[in-house]
Amino acid sequence: MTNDNQRSGSKLDRRHLLQAGLAAAFAAPLGALGAQAFAPRAIAPGVDFSEFPLCRTASDAPALTGAPRKLKLSWNAGAVCLAPVPVAIEHGFFKKHNLDVELVNYSGSTDQLLEAIATGKSDAGLGMALRWLKPLEQGFDVKIAAGTHGGCMRVLSRTDSGVSKLTDLKGKIVAVGDLAGPDKNFFSIQLAKLGIDPVKDVDWRAYPGNLLNVAVEKGEVQAFLSSDPLAYLWLKDTQYKEVASNLDGEYREKSCCILGLRGSLVREEPQVARAITQALLDAAMFTAQNATLAAKSFQPYAPKAATLADIEGMVRYHTHHHHPVGEILKRELKAYADDLKSVQVFKQSTDTAKFAERIYVDVFAV
Repeated sequence: MTNDNQRSGSKLDRRHLLQAGLAAAFAAPLGALGAQAFAPRAIAPGVDFSEFPLCRTASDAPALTGAPRKLKLSWNAGAVCLAPVPVAIEHGFFKKHNLDVELVNYSGSTDQLLEAIATGKSDAGLGMALRWLKPLEQGFDVKIAAGTHGGCMRVLSRTDSGVSKLTDLKGKIVAVGDLAGPDKNFFSIQLAKLGIDPVKDVDWRAYPGNLLNVAVEKGEVQAFLSSDPLAYLWLKDTQYKEVASNLDGEYREKSCCILGLRGSLVREEPQVARAITQALLDAAMFTAQNATLAAKSFQPYAPKAATLADIEGMVRYHTHHHHPVGEILKRELKAYADDLKSVQVFKQSTDTAKFAERIYVDVFAV
């Protein structure tokens, strides 16, 4: 595995941060958790918000006044890479921006989640770019306001499998939890860039997500794709190794998860759209710099098998210091759309520059 400290962003380069963002699946609801569920602290005692340079980028904008603005934020509560969400509640980042945010846990169809955001059943949502972009090609009224982090998808194999790098997947059987999932899309793109046809040269097999390791243990497959926290926990077993991740190569500096906002919210209440985006960017910066505190905030949602040290390890592994907005975000979205065209997920007729322009919004310029 790659050294966690190298990927943690614990020593943040200011120039990199400025470049990364100057202003800074989910269907039927399984439950809703309001801010009151956390017994939030009074604006993170002991935390000096001046430590977060990106938190001041929208400081010239008028603050929301009056009663806290109520919003619904959809997320996948089991995704440890979304740790900044409970951080934003427990450490007062939503409160700082005069927001009262109700968390709605979604799982299932991305199309239904995006429809829920577009039609006002939810005001915002978080998800994986490579899961969202294809449905967004269909025209949902959802605007992408920020990337939130990088890292959380991995290729795993047994240590004795003979699979040690991505090119070794050629001619192999690989287990996936979802044949249309973001991890399959991502690693298919990487294989294509290496000259391997991900359709003809790899035999992808679908298995239940929590049984992917069983498939490799039985010898039915030679490798499998998984996301944290399951992937991280499996890697604690010395019989498994990481073959590749979405922090390899050029993708080390790209976000894999994104924040989507209701289009009508952006148009009718731009201050509110800016406030929730900024609050989540603030929480992401806090998470990057305070992995232990962030892990504690996420612990109620983590699998019982995950220790606090495990959660902290995952938080450090994910690049929460990278959360682009504006032009940088638009370039990342176009690059992903180009990649999806290369593996026939996007229509070849799609103008990816126009597509990126249509789906993104710079809430700090609105």
